[in-house]
Amino acid sequence: MIAVEGVEKNTIRQHYQLGTAFYWLLWGPHIHHGLWSGNESSFQAQCQLTDTLADLIQVDSRDQVVDIGCGMGGSSIRLAKHRGCHVTGVTLSPIQRRWAAVTASLKGQSKRTRFIADDAERIQFSENQFDVVWSIECTEHLYDKPAFFQNAARWLRPGGRMAIAVWFEGQDTSRHDHRQQVEEVCRRFVCPSLATQDDYANWMTSAGLVVRDKIDWTDRAAKTWEICKRRVSRTGVRHIAKVLDQDQVEFLDGFDTLLEAYRSGAMQYGAIIAEKPRQ
Repeated sequence: MIAVEGVEKNTIRQHYQLGTAFYWLLWGPHIHHGLWSGNESSFQAQCQLTDTLADLIQVDSRDQVVDIGCGMGGSSIRLAKHRGCHVTGVTLSPIQRRWAAVTASLKGQSKRTRFIADDAERIQFSENQFDVVWSIECTEHLYDKPAFFQNAARWLRPGGRMAIAVWFEGQDTSRHDHRQQVEEVCRRFVCPSLATQDDYANWMTSAGLVVRDKIDWTDRAAKTWEICKRRVSRTGVRHIAKVLDQDQVEFLDGFDTLLEAYRSGAMQYGAIIAEKPRQ
């Protein structure tokens, strides 16, 4: 795992408070990578990532799901609508919480969803409360990742499943500029640390979970940043960001950084599926 100093919790919150509109303008309601198999649109690719992850853990109407880092509620609402499950979404940003709640209401999913503005590292849920712990591109922002997985394992009922999609530090650390590339991604995308897929698997195992699958989706997901780069150039959104907040400019200018890190192997994108043993 590679960690950097200077990334504060309030900076992460502020990034999403101000950045929500930029995410929506550049990418849409699902503020996570797309997963391509062919020539799908970016929206279809985003939905495909959610649907593929849900298929892997077989989410159905009986499940109580907690979506850690739910953003604007894109995945939570889609799971509720298409799988019939009940979803509790957690976001650090009050703006995103309100956005998600309004969107759920407009899509007729307010009875199957609820959204909470809270810190994923501090929030309290009951033991054995959920059938599924779900998180797409949130754990990168956590400071104590092993502690989070200890908590998340307690939230799961015996036989419950965990599905996470993550920006991983690449497994091959031999390149001379590996650390430099990863640290730059951390700073530009307000991540206090980035860890390898093996790191995550070890934390889950230590929390008492059984890792069922580790998946590398880098080649199918990197197109996300190629599209975002083109949209930044075409829309002129960077000029708006300069007026609002310099950190948003750093974020927009970091798209090349992340894309190059994927291409070099310094970063990977993928998922881990785990299960809590039945007692």
